[in-house]
Amino acid sequence: MSSNKKYWKSVEELDENSSIVEALKNNEFVEEIPTDEFLGNNDALSSSSTSRRDFLKYVGFSTAAATLAACEGPVHKSIPYVLQPEQIIPGVADYYATSVFDGFDFANLLVKTREGRPIKIDNNTITGAKFAANARIHASILSLYDSMRLKEPKIDGKNSTWSAVDSALKSSIADAKAKGGQVVLLTNTLASPSTEELIAQFIGRNPNAKHVVYDAVSSSEALDAFETVYGERALVDYDFSKASLIVSAGADFLGDWQGGGYDSGYAKGRIPKAGKMSRHFQLESNMTLSGAAADKRFAMSTANQKQALVLIYNIITGSSVSVSLDDKFKAEVTKAAQQLKAAGSKGVLVSGIQDKNAQLLVLAINQVLASEAFTTSGTRQIRKGSNEKVAQLINDMKAGSVHTLIMSGVNPVYTLSDSKIFVEALKKVKTSVAFSLKEDETALLSTIAAPAPHYLESWGDLSLTKGSYSITQPTIRPLFNTKQFQEVLMSLNGLTGSYYDFVKANASTIVSGSTWNKVLHDGVYVGVASTVSGGSADYSAAANALAQAKPAQAFELVLYTKTGLGDGQQANNPWLQELPDPITRVSWDNYVTVSNADAKKLGLSNEIVANGGLNGSYATITTADGLKLENVPVIVQPGQAVGTVGLALGYGRKAALKEEMQVGLNAYSLYKGFNDVQSISLAKADGEHEFACVQGQKTLMGRGDIIKETTLEIFNTKDAEFWNEQPMVSLDHKEVAATSVDLWDSFDRSTGHHFNLSIDLNACTGCGACVIACHAENNVPVVGKAEVRRSRDMHWLRIDRYYSSESTFAGDNERKENIAGLSSSLSTFNEMEKAGDNPQVSFQPVMCQHCNHAPCETVCPVAATSHGRQGQNQMAYNRCVGTRYCANNCPYKVRRFNWFLYNKNSEFDYHMNDDLGRMVLNPDVNVRSRGVMEKCSMCIQMTQATILNAKREGRVIVDGEFQTACSNACSTGAMKFGDVNDKEAEVTKLAADDRMYHLLEHVGTKPNVIYHVKVRNT
Repeated sequence: MSSNKKYWKSVEELDENSSIVEALKNNEFVEEIPTDEFLGNNDALSSSSTSRRDFLKYVGFSTAAATLAACEGPVHKSIPYVLQPEQIIPGVADYYATSVFDGFDFANLLVKTREGRPIKIDNNTITGAKFAANARIHASILSLYDSMRLKEPKIDGKNSTWSAVDSALKSSIADAKAKGGQVVLLTNTLASPSTEELIAQFIGRNPNAKHVVYDAVSSSEALDAFETVYGERALVDYDFSKASLIVSAGADFLGDWQGGGYDSGYAKGRIPKAGKMSRHFQLESNMTLSGAAADKRFAMSTANQKQALVLIYNIITGSSVSVSLDDKFKAEVTKAAQQLKAAGSKGVLVSGIQDKNAQLLVLAINQVLASEAFTTSGTRQIRKGSNEKVAQLINDMKAGSVHTLIMSGVNPVYTLSDSKIFVEALKKVKTSVAFSLKEDETALLSTIAAPAPHYLESWGDLSLTKGSYSITQPTIRPLFNTKQFQEVLMSLNGLTGSYYDFVKANASTIVSGSTWNKVLHDGVYVGVASTVSGGSADYSAAANALAQAKPAQAFELVLYTKTGLGDGQQANNPWLQELPDPITRVSWDNYVTVSNADAKKLGLSNEIVANGGLNGSYATITTADGLKLENVPVIVQPGQAVGTVGLALGYGRKAALKEEMQVGLNAYSLYKGFNDVQSISLAKADGEHEFACVQGQKTLMGRGDIIKETTLEIFNTKDAEFWNEQPMVSLDHKEVAATSVDLWDSFDRSTGHHFNLSIDLNACTGCGACVIACHAENNVPVVGKAEVRRSRDMHWLRIDRYYSSESTFAGDNERKENIAGLSSSLSTFNEMEKAGDNPQVSFQPVMCQHCNHAPCETVCPVAATSHGRQGQNQMAYNRCVGTRYCANNCPYKVRRFNWFLYNKNSEFDYHMNDDLGRMVLNPDVNVRSRGVMEKCSMCIQMTQATILNAKREGRVIVDGEFQTACSNACSTGAMKFGDVNDKEAEVTKLAADDRMYHLLEHVGTKPNVIYHVKVRNT
């Protein structure tokens, strides 16, 4: 029953005739608050004379003042479509199938666009699409919106027009022909049938012209060897899924060796099935992704690798070439070679040694094995460069023989070790043209700087492997006044029409049995991969020559390319600069990696300082001919072979880069003779370098419940309870399984969708593609080196890298179990914090675990983080007040706090600080503000889009449709996402697998992310 009682605040209110009382009843405040005057007067806002009482009067009693200010928000005017294109529906994504090859990286892609803007790159998974995107290709979407791109053509450094460029080029070519001067086309490897046809036509019209192919990171020795044996300048496209035993001598095939793209086939053999998995031996000096994945790794110099290769050749072929391999390696390498011989056609050997004789032995060994993983059909066409021809070109330029030099896709002023010689020779060339995305080092010194479009603005075709064909199509109109190199070639050849027409006409001669529209839709066409007829060479002479290899007198420098920057083309891409290196976990730098033993001899060190940052020594590198690279930061690297040091190419660029991206040192200056191994001396220099390292801890210290491991033998012979031990807790003074105890009451999750993400530690190579894909999908900000150094990195997904303290992780666990007493515990754990000299390595992707019993949810005072019906731990950003209680209570440490406003903030001058860079932002995901917590959302916008699409189409969602950015980007299949309420879904079967476990299972958080025990075939 309702009450009719009346209440009042004062006796005066009883006087109903009082006008003053009536006014007071209708006014929130007794006095009128001059909000307009207050909010519009900057002096008043900054004045210190305002009392606390006045401040409370203005703001504290009501939200009216803030509301009034908020009502006058910024107005963004937009121009609506006059005629809306049929294919564009606002809010609905369009996808374009395309392919990319920039002379270094290549892949078959699907490009997601929103309202005409490309915003995300996915892998094309249609049959025939063979190559997946790596981290750099995923990040290349941001390079499209690079504000430092060359926007219009320049002649002699002044803005010009394309008609002037065309006229100047035709005039120069005619002048060269009249004077007998050379016209040289200097390009990266093209792998484009239509472009090669245009070049052939150009040379046919100009007999004084020639084409020189230059790869910044050379594969010339392997190309020379293959050409000697098989008569074709190409590379073998290995299929590691067909190998049960893999031996690699200096080939980081899970990294950038031969362009990469081998990880998918490799991973297929690494997941134990029917009690079997492949076995992998790695011989190398630098610690690489391939070495990290290997079952047995030998840390040895390149000189020892050459001797080992000869020893393997002797055992496989029955030869008896004299070998001088160090005794500490001989027995182990002999065992590996004997196992390789026993494997026969199921074995394969690969090598990255830049020596033609070494590459000849690789071909000989695989021929004798009749290796199924080694095939001469469908060879790779992505490297064609010739060191010899590049050297001849420079000599011709120095002699004044080159009249006109047209460059495309190359930057020799930056990438040549003898770039000073090239620069001087360039001055003798009458007309030099550089087609480039940016006004880079070479474009600045060329007569004509010609802006080239991004591949997402271009038409083209590719033949990445012999017999395959793929299309590059534009996904957006050119943002600037750019023109493709091929369009200019067509003009020089006197051809009319567009390059699109030329590609389409040329394709008709290749895609027999298919149509242009189908190839354009699919992005790829699979033809017949003709096999190159077998040949032979003087392998014995090659083995004898290789056996003469001697170790470096001081140190052996091994140059390599990092997962982030590769050959350096995308040095102005902040996503890549901030991507932590999978091995060292350092971003925003290149550095010389040194073994612990050598570091002690030279007095080099790394240390964690008071603010939690990593500091390191500087060193000076001096080559045999006296060239010095000074103040090179030092990382003491576990697993680095004694007597060797590593240094990454791709850094040290200055031209056309924002100041924040001008980091590192140019290691190309040491790339003498295109040899990635140089003899150097190393000395400590003064000073200390500040690194941005995201992972201070190096080892697991025997905590085997974080990364669970076992051997294939134990996996096959013991029950799962032995090798996937379940954590136990005490309940009513009894030991029970931790999974049987709940912190809170559970509720029914069998209705609707319930999402799980499965991560197989056997298949994860640590490549980082998932990290960049997550950045792109979820608008994750870049914070810069200074903030990363303060442990304020914003990656929603991290890939933890752990070393073993002993030679194996099993040894770590055994040592931990043998601890007796407090003093032993302290000393042992102190020692276990230090990685071994040649440790085992494990990678573990970690993101929000989306716990069903999430400890973050219970401590949030404003209910900003809560649990969804579908299993996701959700964030309501507008509710979050930034207490960070959730981060403190998270056992996985996966939550990130926005210390600053990273969007439209000049203090963070990255892509979110300019209008062009913000075009990459995903409109389906909020851009977070200062003071807000954020973390992995399990890409809820993607799962909801899938549900809505299926609902609109009136159908059931099939397994595989549900994806997250990371699972979509994972080329090895390590990450699988799906609905565990679908009993036939792959993720449901993975959740029931004996290898499944949860991270920190004993905590009782009931995560929706599951891991699979790592099995090693030792």
